[in-house]
Amino acid sequence: MKNILTILLGLATLLAGCASSAKFPVSTVAPAAVITAKKTLDKNKNYVVELVALNLTSPERLNPPKDHYNVWIVTEQNEYKNLGQIMNANAKKVVFRTLTPFNPKEIILTAEDEGNRPMPTGIEIARTSFEK
Repeated sequence: MKNILTILLGLATLLAGCASSAKFPVSTVAPAAVITAKKTLDKNKNYVVELVALNLTSPERLNPPKDHYNVWIVTEQNEYKNLGQIMNANAKKVVFRTLTPFNPKEIILTAEDEGNRPMPTGIEIARTSFEK
């Protein structure tokens, strides 16, 4: 019985070590939004990045208005990678989830006019780091 508990405790520690969570600071652009992010490593050695935003206003309501939100990461090599777009119409909860081969050290949410930009150029809504 003691061996089973030791194995279960070790497994729980391993699983907890595979995920990193980060809470975004309060945005000056969208202060009602509560934004969190999580990254995990999947069995294929890709990173699963999940961003959850509560009470995120529609980008058309920003000043100046924008078309959509983009999710970006900064890699360990300090490169910006565009993970994709969030189309949001004043939803109470928006979940964005994607895979990337790059290990994110930071995650950024911006409001943009174009979705296929190689670098963030719009309004930075919030930024946080996975590094402790």
